[in-house]
Amino acid sequence: MALLTAQSLSSLPPEVARPTYDRSQVRTGIVHLGVGGFHRAHQAMYLDGLLEQGAAGDWGICGVGVLPSDRRMAEVMAAQDCLYTLVVKHADGTWDARVIGSIVEYLFAPDDPEAVVEKMAAESTRIVTLTVTEGGYAIDPVTGEFDAGDAGVVHDLAPGASPTTSFGFVTEALVRRRARGLPPFTVVSCDNIQHNGDVARRSFASFAALRDPELGAWVEREVFFPNCMVDRITPATTDDDRAEVASRFGIEDGWPVVCEPFAQWVLEDRFPLGRPPLEDVGVQVVDDVEPYEMMKLRLLNSGHQALAYLGHLVGYRLVHDAAQDPLFQRLLLGYMVEEATPTLRELPGIDLDSYRRDLIARFSNPAVRDTLARLAFDGSERLPKWLLPVVWDNLAAGGEVRRSAAVVAGWARYSEGVDEQGQPITVVDRRRDALQALAERQREEPLAFIADRELFGDLVDDERFTVPYAATLRSLYDRGTRATLEALVAELEPGGLPSTTAAGTGNPPG
Repeated sequence: MALLTAQSLSSLPPEVARPTYDRSQVRTGIVHLGVGGFHRAHQAMYLDGLLEQGAAGDWGICGVGVLPSDRRMAEVMAAQDCLYTLVVKHADGTWDARVIGSIVEYLFAPDDPEAVVEKMAAESTRIVTLTVTEGGYAIDPVTGEFDAGDAGVVHDLAPGASPTTSFGFVTEALVRRRARGLPPFTVVSCDNIQHNGDVARRSFASFAALRDPELGAWVEREVFFPNCMVDRITPATTDDDRAEVASRFGIEDGWPVVCEPFAQWVLEDRFPLGRPPLEDVGVQVVDDVEPYEMMKLRLLNSGHQALAYLGHLVGYRLVHDAAQDPLFQRLLLGYMVEEATPTLRELPGIDLDSYRRDLIARFSNPAVRDTLARLAFDGSERLPKWLLPVVWDNLAAGGEVRRSAAVVAGWARYSEGVDEQGQPITVVDRRRDALQALAERQREEPLAFIADRELFGDLVDDERFTVPYAATLRSLYDRGTRATLEALVAELEPGGLPSTTAAGTGNPPG
């Protein structure tokens, strides 16, 4: 068994698809910051498909690792000629393997920041794409303002500082292009954030303005930041995945990517310097992304949040185990139909009934083996952006919020850091200490957790939410999670009877 490299491609078994195009002739036109599993299962996969069609030869990808923690990826990419195995796991246990070759160069910014800046400043670079996580834009979740006090931002704004953040790298590259008479590249955020292009514009223009107000105005005016919606469940690669890739396909791959069969990319068509013909490989290129991103964030991502916290409290650790539980299927479908869907706009070309059913099937795929811990990561960044907009829209319209309140109560209970059996919960969140401190007070002060106005705004002042939230929280402590959810879904389904413990009519805990 040989390490996956350009030289070893010809020795791979026939069932493994591999690049048939000449990678040495592919020129980079895209620089991507944040090369993780999702980028390699999604954007890089689409570009690889175009290259297989003989198109997009000048749209190869130069990957960039921005963080010190990206060093391991840099080592793997260097050892494997930037090749990796993409494994699609089907629900019936079959695997499809494909070697992706669209990333043709990789730079590790901490070792050579100047090389990264010059790569983006080069005339050949026409698009810069980002997967830097929901928290990577330094935007306050409540105020929507750029956080000028972020440590990385402060460092990169110091005179003469070498860039360490995506803000510093992109801004310096834009400054150099402007000085050289080159038009700015297009910046595309591929993170799970509603209006991700608008968020990116606000962040990068704000950073540039802190460096030079006129520069900030120029970025706001001249740089294009198209919105897009991305979707593919891509769990973290495990050692078991590496071993299975070696066993099934005879491939020694230091960092393969595993994912579900489903993939979707809806992209706003705003690329003044051109773009690859992505519509030829199934990307939906549209004038307005917002209806589609709202659908995804409020159905899929918010559904994930329900599974992450409540599923863990019930005792599940894998997503498919929770999603296959009829109780959670009833909770999720009820949330999707009664709370999320009424907040959505018209969706041309989308059958929402099929989409919702497909989501349950995707969540239930046992082959993916996604973890609830991954879904629960950084809830203070995710839940306020995905679920709380559903709550606010429904409160404004007089709609239903009790299932959403139960999810928030589950997050609050989870954030205490101890499960129903007294075992510790590993809460991974940049605000973990603050969340845990609030959660530890909530048995006596039931609204302590949602009184954090930085996360929840004025939600604590609206009894239409606080009453069902507090009742559900009390029931989680008094009766346990499963009994609480059983009472809740039974009440809210057609013909259900009012509950005084898990819905909106009970007394708050404490």
